[in-house]
Amino acid sequence: MDKHNTSHTLTYLSLCISSMLAIPAFANAQDTQANASPDSGVERVSIIGARQAYQGNFADLETPQSELKIDIEDLRNAGAFDLTQALDLSSSVARQNNFGGLWNSFAVRGFVGDENLPSNYLVNGFNAGRGFGGSRDLSGIESVEVLKGPRAALFGRGEPGGTVNLVTKKPTFETDGEIRVLAGSYSTYRVDGDYTTALSDDVAIRLVGFYEDAESFRDTIETEKQGFSPSLAWKIDDNSLLSYELEYSHQEVPFDRGVIAIDGVLGLIPESRFLGEPGEGPMEADAIGHQLEYQHDFNDNWSSLVGFNYRETSLEGSATETGFGDVVDGEINRFRRTRDYDATYYVFRAELSGSVEIGGLTHRLIMGIDTDEFENDQVFLRVRGDQFINVFNPVYGAYPLPEPGPNTDRVETQESVGIFIQDQISLSDNLDIRIGARYDDYKQELNNRRSDSISNQTESRISPQFGLVYKLSPSTSLYAAYGENFRPLSGSDSDGNGFKPNQSTSMEAGVKFELNDGRLTGTAAIFQVEQENMLVVDDPVAFTSAAIGEAQSQGIEIDLTGELAEGLDIWASYTYVDAQTENSFFDANFGFTVEAGAPLLNIPEHQLTLQVIKSTTLAGKDLQIGGGVIHVGARNGFFGTDFELPSYTVARTFATYDVNDQIELRAEVENLFDETYYTNSFADVWIQPGTPRSFRVSATYSF
Repeated sequence: MDKHNTSHTLTYLSLCISSMLAIPAFANAQDTQANASPDSGVERVSIIGARQAYQGNFADLETPQSELKIDIEDLRNAGAFDLTQALDLSSSVARQNNFGGLWNSFAVRGFVGDENLPSNYLVNGFNAGRGFGGSRDLSGIESVEVLKGPRAALFGRGEPGGTVNLVTKKPTFETDGEIRVLAGSYSTYRVDGDYTTALSDDVAIRLVGFYEDAESFRDTIETEKQGFSPSLAWKIDDNSLLSYELEYSHQEVPFDRGVIAIDGVLGLIPESRFLGEPGEGPMEADAIGHQLEYQHDFNDNWSSLVGFNYRETSLEGSATETGFGDVVDGEINRFRRTRDYDATYYVFRAELSGSVEIGGLTHRLIMGIDTDEFENDQVFLRVRGDQFINVFNPVYGAYPLPEPGPNTDRVETQESVGIFIQDQISLSDNLDIRIGARYDDYKQELNNRRSDSISNQTESRISPQFGLVYKLSPSTSLYAAYGENFRPLSGSDSDGNGFKPNQSTSMEAGVKFELNDGRLTGTAAIFQVEQENMLVVDDPVAFTSAAIGEAQSQGIEIDLTGELAEGLDIWASYTYVDAQTENSFFDANFGFTVEAGAPLLNIPEHQLTLQVIKSTTLAGKDLQIGGGVIHVGARNGFFGTDFELPSYTVARTFATYDVNDQIELRAEVENLFDETYYTNSFADVWIQPGTPRSFRVSATYSF
């Protein structure tokens, strides 16, 4: 999008916002901050609640869709430091091929996005996951929301099975901070810092950062990561809040495709065996992002939100990877690839939400407009040399590193403008219906610099949603929902043209309940998702694809979280899912036909997460003891074949002890019984093994 068009778009959006904000304002009843000085003895509360975009003000029992919120305490209890570990707490989410450890890839309700890009996720409602900034660390994250089912009617272009939204830590007007230091197995060292304070009666800041250096159970692998995410909040008046957040991260991670199955058999080489070239050095992934939001509350009912996000990511480096040939006399072929990927993403949005009485019925409305642009610039070099490695006795550096030649050199730009509205209508005290729709005007330009060709395509889509929720009692509700979703596809077909967007439809129904006076909450749901225009490889040499795949996913989910009894907390999540192809097609990547009814890659039928935590005291000090298990069923490990990754169950345990009001000690054991397991794969030669038994100890100093 050129500057002239950008200016016109932003001007148009600004006019729309001005029209929205022209709704008469009423007396504000928002809780406000005390304006006392820090030494006045008047208690300060947190900054006025920053609303989450696109979500409105709905209690869980009146939301006609399944959602799972993982807050910071849940994340710490699970020992989660990155997004992949956090999503293990939701059994609806399955791990996918993680591109040699360099990005997050996951499937929700059986469906993953574009296998050639990271899975998309949101940060405070902004699209943020499609770039190349490395695996997302949880430093600076307050909670992780798993919003199941298509959400395109509000969020816009998204993943077919559901949306993951990360909520960041916000500044407060209380001075608070902590420093945590950690040491663990495989020479793992990490330090985290978090500090927030008021600069004045109206301005607060928060400074969050981390540094991590770790070796691995994988031979020769060592990673280094660091990140910094400061934020600023300005309470302009009792009704208005302006906030800014910066995201910076730098990661150095060797490209690691994992282990291989020899003649379809796993375990013939150790899980530690690295089959690349250590001399390549690490890949480098960088991200820098800016978020700016303005929130204005007119009264108890009406609020507006205007936001802008700009994010740059890059990934560069070289790697030698195992090929797809057979092991002959203990050796397997390899090829070398060099990647120089850059992506920029910007989003501008404006929305208005509130409630109004019309015809004796209460309407809770969310309406707005947004625009985004994603630019994906890829230079990809490759060479298939005469490199081999002995998988039983690897000798690194036995061959000179060949110079890769041109393969992919293109820049793709996706632009979209959307208008959305959602209305939840209370037909009675117990019955609500939800209707909504979103209109998107989408444009894609693909500039193939290698062939000196440019192709364009445009698409307009309406994504509807319908929902119903009936409150059986103050603590129980029934719901049903239908939604449609579309997602743009990156890349080109054999003629150099882009693809029609991926399209999906979803239906679900369930029951939500609260027990123990709301301290224990749960959801049980059944769902069905259908998807078409899935990408399959059309030409593995030219790296082109065809959007011809169709698939269906259906299953059952049960989530139960909260306080089971006094001092005893539980986290339980179980999903059964049947995900398979609906049509037959030829997969040129491996040279065979994928039959209808083939199971989708890395999707287990059964998945369970269970964690129990007991809170007690020892010597008058708080003590927490916890343990949990993750069970992942057998799943397809090589799409279109009968190769399976075996099921696994891993256990963990931890204990946390408060030495005093400021110092907390923690010890954790992961994979308690030293299970050998495999988390995901792309084929039988790219399989990621799980970490053997490992230990961590940490100390947190709060001030």
